[in-house]
Amino acid sequence: MKNHITKIVTFAILITTLISCKVSKDIETPKDAFPENFRNASVSSDTTSIADVEWKNFFTEKDIIKLIDSAVARNNDLQIAEKNIEIAQYRFTQSKWGNVPQVNLFVNASTSNPSDNSFTGLNLNQAIGAKHIDDYSAGASLSWEADIWGKIRNQKKGAYAGYLQSEEVKKALQTNIVANVSRGYYNLLMLDAQLDIARQNLRLNDSTTNIIKLKYDAGQVTTLAIQQSEAQKLNSAQLIPLLEQNIAIQENALSVLTGSFPNSKERSIQLSAIEVKHNTAIGIPSALVSRRPDVKSAELALKAANANVGITKADLYPALRITAQGGLNSFETSNWFNIPASLFGTVAGGLTQPLLNNKRVRTQYNIAVAEREKAVLSFRQAVLVAVSEVSDALVKVEKLQQQETFLKEKVKTLQQAIKNANLLFKNGMAEYLEVLTAQANLLQSELELADIKRQQLTANTDLYRALGGGWK
Repeated sequence: MKNHITKIVTFAILITTLISCKVSKDIETPKDAFPENFRNASVSSDTTSIADVEWKNFFTEKDIIKLIDSAVARNNDLQIAEKNIEIAQYRFTQSKWGNVPQVNLFVNASTSNPSDNSFTGLNLNQAIGAKHIDDYSAGASLSWEADIWGKIRNQKKGAYAGYLQSEEVKKALQTNIVANVSRGYYNLLMLDAQLDIARQNLRLNDSTTNIIKLKYDAGQVTTLAIQQSEAQKLNSAQLIPLLEQNIAIQENALSVLTGSFPNSKERSIQLSAIEVKHNTAIGIPSALVSRRPDVKSAELALKAANANVGITKADLYPALRITAQGGLNSFETSNWFNIPASLFGTVAGGLTQPLLNNKRVRTQYNIAVAEREKAVLSFRQAVLVAVSEVSDALVKVEKLQQQETFLKEKVKTLQQAIKNANLLFKNGMAEYLEVLTAQANLLQSELELADIKRQQLTANTDLYRALGGGWK
């Protein structure tokens, strides 16, 4: 029996060695998917990028670091991604056992009662003088498929790509969470600044209204002036509860991101105290495949699709399978474990070629090929989106800086205009409408200036995320 097994295994190895080949050719990641440089960026061959910086070093505000730490540790979506990685790892570990034969232990007992008129019944009665026969077996069975066409090898590749892809999905999720937490915090600081502006403007309106009332008492203005001044004061007052509402909503959103119930968020710094960084190190577009998790995930999806094409193509060819069974067998329990008399063994090997189900197998192969072509297009689309996001962030960083320069000058001019308008109005050289208009313009401009500062900080964060930063 041992010689028979040796011959069959040797035969299988010989066939595998002789005809084993790559039945399908993999499609490589398209190199022409990347442009030479980003739009709005100076031409450079420097491969360094701010995306290489860990998020704890990119963000310097301790409140943001504390919030991001909490989000990375407690965010439920990230924890779900961790479980998906764990599941993918189990699948990959299992795929490593594809070349190992399946071995099963068995213990069987059966009884048969043939009719007296059957051939078996007549022979059974003549042979042992009984009308039924028992059968008892115990042993092991083995089944093994030779990986002639690389089917099992491709299953391993596909499972490994799936495992790596699950890690990239988690990284992509973390980059978004890091960016969203920082955006939320900067928005919170902007709302704080706008709330202070609204309160200061309300006090300024109060002062103006008091002056107008004095002039009314002196007969220098009409009640219309008082009414318009009161209306403008109410306009500033209305902003306060609106901004307080938005602050509470933003704090609640940050609570969800950090995996906690709604509560207030600590702010130990003001918006005006944060320095806007001017990050110029962006690297080259082709480096996005190693830095941006979503682009890397698209590349891995192509590798998984290549593996699936190999698996379905292998199904079109003959499969070499070897089966073996051995153990103890007897029709009497008393002789069941009588060795060597009860020993038995069978070995079989053969090639199996799909015939009637060939159409179904070929359809699966054609679908796999089409899915691979989709994976190529998805990779190209992922690169397009990534490059576009980087270009968008670059132009925002540049143009917001220019807008801030003009807006700062506008606010400075309006602040001086209010001083002059108040002096002229007190001396009867300006109308009350000029004072009210100057105050309204200043309020709007100061609110815009706070928003521009927030947009600048957010643009830097967007550039960092677009380049693939935030998961290290």
